[in-house]
Parts: sequence; structure tokens; C-alpha cells
Amino acid sequence: MSLVRVTGTGALPEYGSADAAGADLRAAEPSVIPPGGIASVSTALRIELPQGCVGLIWPRSGLAARHGIDTLAGVIDADYRGEVKVVLANHGGVPFEIQPGDRIAQILVQRVERARFERAETLAPSGRGDGGFGSTGS
Repeated sequence: MSLVRVTGTGALPEYGSADAAGADLRAAEPSVIPPGGIASVSTALRIELPQGCVGLIWPRSGLAARHGIDTLAGVIDADYRGEVKVVLANHGGVPFEIQPGDRIAQILVQRVERARFERAETLAPSGRGDGGFGSTGS
């Protein structure tokens, strides 16, 4: 289990069940997101992730299904020490109101592997080739 250090006045992230992959993040301030709009919502938290890990911000399925609320810009690097803010997009048809303490997103802490990129003249062939969107089925 990874230890994530947290400072600030916001609520600590909490797992909603014993097998939940993501820990819920809560809003620290009120906000209203108009239909088609976006907002950067404060959590009043700063975190220190273990080296070799990343924090991935994902939507909460209930907010997405019931209100069309999605997350954007969801990567927190291990060396970032600023406030965690959640960028939310409202794909629904009515304004979405947020109150302090509302669960607005979830954070997944995962190990990452750093790749080494090198330039090549060609790439190894594959069964898919250069087939793009929808090339593996509907």
C-alpha cells in the first residue's frame, strides 16, 4: 500500500467501499457549472505522492450518469506540490451546483513506468497496422 501525505484544510480522500479503486475527492468551495461549461473546483488539499506513482483524477460514475459531469486534465505528477483542483465539465442540460463537501471526483494512485523514447525509421508490423478509430470493431 502506498502512503500519500496530505496537507490543507480539505477533507481527506476516502474510499467508498473495501474494493473501490478510487478515493473520493470533495469540493472545498461552492460552484455552479452552466450547461456546456467547465469549472476548476478547489479541494483545499495538497498531496505528496510516492516517487514512481501518479494520481489520476476520474469522474464519479453517478455524477456522469445522472448529471453529465465529467473530469478533464486528470494527471497529478509525483513531484507536484500545489493544490489539487478538479476540472469538471457539464455535458448536461441544466446548471450543476456544487456545495462544500460534495464528492466531485475520485483519485486513483497508480505506479507508472517511465519509457525511453527513441527515433526509428520504421515500426514493427502488427495485425492492426495503422488502423485508427473504430478499426477493431464498433
